[in-house]
Amino acid sequence: MNLRRLFSLSNITTAIMVLFLILVWVNPSVKAGVMQGLMKVGLFQPGMPEEVSPENNLAPDMAFTDGEGKTFTLSSLRGKVVFLNFWATWCPPCRAEMPSINALYERFREDKNVIFLTVDTDGNYKKASSFLKRQQYSLPLYVADSEIPRELLGRSIPTTVIINKKGQIAYRHEGAADYGNERFMSYFEKYIRK
Repeated sequence: MNLRRLFSLSNITTAIMVLFLILVWVNPSVKAGVMQGLMKVGLFQPGMPEEVSPENNLAPDMAFTDGEGKTFTLSSLRGKVVFLNFWATWCPPCRAEMPSINALYERFREDKNVIFLTVDTDGNYKKASSFLKRQQYSLPLYVADSEIPRELLGRSIPTTVIINKKGQIAYRHEGAADYGNERFMSYFEKYIRK
């Protein structure tokens, strides 16, 4: 009789839910998958400010290095729109937004007025590159070759920054967001065409 009560439908359902929550809590891939699902239903949409205030918003300079050891600075990219994303392989929100960033990149990768910088905050190019290849993302990968200014990366990752052609911070968002939706792509294209 007690055995029947122990294996009741409600107890089994509760046990499954608890196991699912534990799995989501401890496994970054599962957590990222749940967040991707929430993005698809409209949560985690990036806010989009209309205009940039020209005062005090010049992006601070910093240096980046690619996989071949080539180093360049943010200031050397003036005249282009820069999509800058700070992330790490161990970060579930970073992993969750990566497919949408890859979709945005695929849409604008041929545009000579745009450069995409995905920056591994751990500075481990080999590990980050391996992760991108396993996930079949074609995103260009960099590591910081100087200190990352607080204006670009605050206290959390992922952080995404768009820098306009004048070198001004046009957009900054901390946390996961869906950058692959049409609304954001149109917003991004507005900066490219200016």
